[in-house]
Amino acid sequence: MSDAVASPERVVVRPPNWLGDAVLALPALAAMRAAFRDAELTVAAPAGVAAIFREDTDAAPDHVLELPQSRAGVTAALKGGRFSVAVLLPNSFRSAWQVWRAGIPARWGFATSGRGPLLTRRARRPPRTAVLHQADYYRALAAGLGMPADPDRLPSLRPSHASLARAEALLAERHVPASAPLVGLAPGAAYGQAKQWPPERMAALAARLVTETGATCVLLGAAYDRQAARAIESWLRAQAPDAADRVVDLVGRTSLGALVGVAARTRVVVSNDSGAMHLAAAVGRPVVALFGPTNERATRPLGDHDVLLEEVFCRPCMLRDCPIDHRCMKRLTVDRVFEAVRRRLAAPATEA
Repeated sequence: MSDAVASPERVVVRPPNWLGDAVLALPALAAMRAAFRDAELTVAAPAGVAAIFREDTDAAPDHVLELPQSRAGVTAALKGGRFSVAVLLPNSFRSAWQVWRAGIPARWGFATSGRGPLLTRRARRPPRTAVLHQADYYRALAAGLGMPADPDRLPSLRPSHASLARAEALLAERHVPASAPLVGLAPGAAYGQAKQWPPERMAALAARLVTETGATCVLLGAAYDRQAARAIESWLRAQAPDAADRVVDLVGRTSLGALVGVAARTRVVVSNDSGAMHLAAAVGRPVVALFGPTNERATRPLGDHDVLLEEVFCRPCMLRDCPIDHRCMKRLTVDRVFEAVRRRLAAPATEA
């Protein structure tokens, strides 16, 4: 390592600010951990992401710094860490400005968003001529900073004992038998409604899984996914009341750690393109991933998973809301998704 800091004592890494991206960055973060093996490494992230790094990951930070919401608070928190190197995975000008304001002498990252003068080491951003998976984008950053990442390494996330215990307690409170095959359903997506499979389809899928496979379904997601979860519950009460009791709603009711623990307890997870999708894949659960307006080549779950999509003329449009008839998601049938889940349930169960 050069850049005025040959053997830094304290290093801070800013992971991406979105949960799914933070999970996809884990192979790159593992390379950074290896490069700074003798340093005290801190991961500094917003509350919605920081908790991931308190689980068992290959990033293996010595400390996790939960950043406050205010810009001034972030700068003060970073300054208080007395870091000698800051590695930035977010591309924003603000992230570079904050570490500069915090007085961190070595500041590394992609020279994007006009922030090049604020960085002391700049990685070459990959060309935009081809679609690059987001995990490879972060690997390119690590390599460009002199920390090559294993191209075959998958994001890996192992729940802590505390997270597993919280998950088991939550499921027990809702009378989920320990022996029940559990299917996770993640009906939301932070990017916008265009990414969501219609909630009534997810509800019909849950009803079939309960009645035809004997599974218990658990709805997973953050607080902003509550609208989709309520729509699923309403459909079940009206259309499949006998199945409703075997569909457990945990959307917005878990900490991030408990969500990791519940995902680890499932046999398979059905998800839109979302942070929950990448979290489940990293925990080692097979995922049936439903793609519509977003590009599966850039954000598909890594590993052995089912990626379902319809090749309509307008996708991937990358729009938050569909201006026409949402055909990319509405043409994904319940039968097709059910068969993918049924095949996964029929396979031997694997340990997370």
